[in-house]
This record gives sequence, C-alpha cells and structure tokens, in this order.
Amino acid sequence: MFMDVLSCWTAVWFAIYLRLGEHISFGMPHFWLFVVGVAIFIPTFTLMGLYSAIFRYTGFQSVVALFKAFVIYTLIYALVFFIYCVDLIPRTLGFLQPIIFAIFIVSSRIGARYYFYKITYLKHASKSENVIIYGAGSAGQQLCNSLNTTVEYNVVGYLDDNDQMQGSYINKIPIYGFDQLPLVIERKQVECIFFAIPSISQRLRGALLSKLQSLKVDVKVIPGILDLADGKVTVSSLRAIQVEDLLGRYQADYNFSSLDTEKKIKGKVIMVTGAGGSIGSEICRQIVKARASVLLLVDISELGLYALDLELKSLILNNVDTRLQINLMPILANVRDAHRMSEIFRIWKPSIVYHAAAYKHVPLVEKNPVEGLRNNIFGTLVVVSESIQNGVTDFVLVSTDKAVRPTNIMGASKRIAEMVLQAHAALQLKQGGKTCLSMVRFGNVLASSGSVVPLFRDQIAKGGPVTVTDKHVTRYFMMIPEAAQLVMQASGMAAGGEVFLLDMGEPVKIFDLAKLMIELSGMTVRDENNPQGDIDIQFTGLRPGEKLYEELLIGNNPMPTNHPRIMKANEDFLSWEDLKIKLDTLENALNLNNILLIRESLKDLVAGYQPEDLVDEQ
Repeated sequence: MFMDVLSCWTAVWFAIYLRLGEHISFGMPHFWLFVVGVAIFIPTFTLMGLYSAIFRYTGFQSVVALFKAFVIYTLIYALVFFIYCVDLIPRTLGFLQPIIFAIFIVSSRIGARYYFYKITYLKHASKSENVIIYGAGSAGQQLCNSLNTTVEYNVVGYLDDNDQMQGSYINKIPIYGFDQLPLVIERKQVECIFFAIPSISQRLRGALLSKLQSLKVDVKVIPGILDLADGKVTVSSLRAIQVEDLLGRYQADYNFSSLDTEKKIKGKVIMVTGAGGSIGSEICRQIVKARASVLLLVDISELGLYALDLELKSLILNNVDTRLQINLMPILANVRDAHRMSEIFRIWKPSIVYHAAAYKHVPLVEKNPVEGLRNNIFGTLVVVSESIQNGVTDFVLVSTDKAVRPTNIMGASKRIAEMVLQAHAALQLKQGGKTCLSMVRFGNVLASSGSVVPLFRDQIAKGGPVTVTDKHVTRYFMMIPEAAQLVMQASGMAAGGEVFLLDMGEPVKIFDLAKLMIELSGMTVRDENNPQGDIDIQFTGLRPGEKLYEELLIGNNPMPTNHPRIMKANEDFLSWEDLKIKLDTLENALNLNNILLIRESLKDLVAGYQPEDLVDEQ
C-alpha cells in the first residue's frame, strides 16, 4: 500500500509534466490530484482483494481483479475532476493520471514477482531437473503453472501429437513432436517427462506410456481427470508410472441402475465374507457407496477387519452425500464354524452375501492342503447352507481362473466350491427356493496380497534379484476396483447357477512384467546384453501345482450378457445327492489327514485335476 501511495504521487507529477510540457511548482491545487487518488484507490484496491494477493503467485485471476479495480478507479477519478472544476488542473489529467498510475502499479507487481523468483528460485537453478510435459492442453498448462512455483523442476518444452501445435510456443515454451523427442532430451538434458493427458482411454494411455518408457527417462503421470480435485492439476498430483498404466487396464463403467444392482443393495443388509481381503474390501467400499443399510464385515483376521472398519468409517464420515448412512458391523468369525455362522445369519438376516473368504496362495495351500480344502470347500458349504436356510435372496461366490482344469489344490478347492453352488442352485430350482446362487470367475488382480506385483516391488527395493518361476509363464491381470465392480454387476444379472466370466484382456508374461517393473523403478535389467545393468532376473522353476498359463472356461460355450465385459457359462456339475457322497469321502480323508486319499478324492471330484506333486507331511 505504501508503494502504491508513492506510485500515485509519482503518477500525478508525470501526468502534469506530460500535460503541460514543463516542470511546475507542486502546489495546493495539484495536491488535490494526489489526495483524491489516494482516497479512491485504497478502498477500491482493498475491496477488490489486491492487498490480499501474494505477489510471487499472482496469475490470471489477479490480473482480472487489477483490471476491474482500475476501471472503477479511472471512472471515479475522471468523474470527480469533470464535475468539480479546480483552477489550474486540466480535466484531461483525470484520464492521464490513472493511465500512468496503472503502468506503475502493474510494473511494481511484476517487479515484485520477478524479485521473489530471482531470489528464491534462480539460485536453485543448478539443482532443478529439466522436464518436458506430454500434453499441451489445459491439464498440461495447469501443471506447468504449478511447476513454475517449485525449485525442483524447470519446464523446457511441451510434447504433443497434434501436428498443428508442434513448432508453436506457450508462454515462450516450445511444443515438440514425438519424433523430435530423443534429440530434445539429449540437447536439453531432460531428466523427466510428465504425462498430462488425463482424459484419454486407458488402453491408449498404456500405449503412449510404453513409448515414453522406451526413451529411458523418468516418466510421471497425473491421475485421471475425474480424480483431480476441482479440475486443478498440481505437482502433488504427479505420481510415478504404475504397472496398470502400461498394461492398459481400465476401470469398469460402474452403472448400478442398468443392472438393477442398486435396487438390490440400497437399504438392505449385506454380508461380505473375507471382507479384509483385497477383493472383499473393495466390494465393501462399493457397497457403502450403493447405500446399503447394514454391512456385515466377516473375516477371521483381526488386523484386516480392524483396518477395513476404520477405513470404511472414514469413507462414510467424509462423504459429501448426506444420504450415505450405513451401519458397519465388523464380525470376527471363521466361515467353517457352522454354529457361529448360523448365529450371525439368524441375528442379522442378510439379503445378499458376497463370499470372498478363501485361502488363495497356491504354494501355501499346496503345502497345507487340509486347511485349504476345509476352508475353501466346507467353509463355502456352510455359508451357502446358512444362506438358503435364512432366506438370502442373492449369493455370489468369488472364484478364480485356477479352478479351470486345476493342477493345484487351491484351484481344485475353488472348482469344488463352484460345484457346491451349482448343485444347490439346481436344488433351489427344483424345490422352488428363493436364493439365487451364482459365481464370478476371474484371474489375478494387480497389487493384491500375495500377487507378484508387491513381491517384485519388494525385491526391486532391496536391489534384487527379481525371481520369476519360468520365462514363458503368463497370467491374466486386472485392477482390484475393476474386478470388484464387475463382480457386483455380474451378480445383478444372475438368475441362478451361472458361472460369470470377466473379460481379462490379453494374458501378460510374468517375465515381461518383471522387466517392466524394473524399468519403472529407473533401473535396468542385468543380462547377457547388458552386463552392467542394475538388477538380475532369476528363474526359480514352476512351483508345485503351478501352470504356465491359466484359463477361464472349462467348456467352449461362453454366452454374452448385456454387459460387454461379462460372459456367462453353464458348466457340467454333479447333483447334490452325488456330490454330497463324494464330499463325505473327502471330509473323511481330511479328518484322517490321509494325503493319498485326499488326492484320490480330488481327482474323483474334479474332472481334469492333475496333481503334479505330493506333500508327505502336513
């Protein structure tokens, strides 16, 4: 404000000199030009917030506010000297002084901004990383503005696929084409590329990021456009490339209404077993958003249950939708405990059950077959039986691609769990029962507990080596939210007994995934072609029960549904009468801990089960 008062005084002196063409004695009549100016600009600038702005961060909005303030100032100032004629003060000074005053005011703020930039940032220039922003659109420009306020980065150019933009400039920053990029990286010593095209499809995003990754520079991305708070892109929005960015996985279109899922969930009591697991916890998050009345979180893990309960309570409290009111009930229980499960069903009377409780880690279940089979098969049987007896309307089993022609005990156990559902679904149809039983089968989910992604991350963080079972092993992958959303959408289409199959896209070589994650970490693979690389990839051989590739379908009869990424199949199964006899034999073998008899029972139950190894002692 003090600087503006000096500027107002100087503007009056300059205006008089320019108008009269000579220096005059600055007397009382001319002093009114200064007094009136101060009386007008101080309250005007204060009301317009000009004295609340921080100089070093002033931008377009501050310029607009300054322009509005000067329009008001000029009109009032000129009007005063037009209405009140003061001797020795020409009326033209009423316009000339505001123009000169505006020049001084703008110059002072530009000077202040430059001073702070010079003092605070330029001294750190030697420590700044030269970066390029991929995307010269609004997101890229917002990101550039944010980077200009930091000492870590110096934007040396934009990268854009639009031919018409290439060769142009935005605020003196050039726009390059992709073919120019290798040369620009070398000449400008670019250390990082920021990917700022949040609105494109996930598949195209993955393809573009793969191209950038081949340039051997660090690449960071901003989240999807829907995730950006208030449409603002800031430095804090940036993150390193994640595996899903390059694999091209995309979120499912989460449309409850089209599949009547919202109607089924809203205001109902919903149970999720295995709630603390990767898929179970994400299903719980989606159920909360769908506004169920009660959500029963059933899990045997105290730590997992505690963490999920805490997270969901925070989600409910922080949600802007005041209608989001749900009663969370964390329940410590083992699904194999028939008495405990019967008690839970009798008290809470759930309408829908999502059964995600299972032991899923193939090598561990292979070494602990008795516990794995009891939990995955007979735990499912307990929950299915209680669901039917207590009038549950919908029961959904979360299954796995390892249930198809299994070579391991975990896969066999999940296939038998599917058969339990199929047999009971047929029984329900025959007896006129009201419980709709269905199952959803899909492959691996990225970053779930026990998956290769967190394992590889840990190995890379420790400097390697990264262990891969076989160079040719492939797996299907999808993201956790994607899988959970499709599971819930599939359940909305169930009529009873269907096996729903999720579109998993193309299988991914685990060896390629390992190389990709090493490169994402800014390191290189050490091999024959690059002996000076950072991290080795070691092949450990397939583990007991592990296959080179997984399948989703037992037969060859998949049928489409009204969702483009969900198929269904009606696969062969045993009647409950026949299945129960075989299950009794298996249960007897489990009670005897007879591994040979267990294996024979599994081969009798599951067509195509070919065990590769046998654990002698359990």
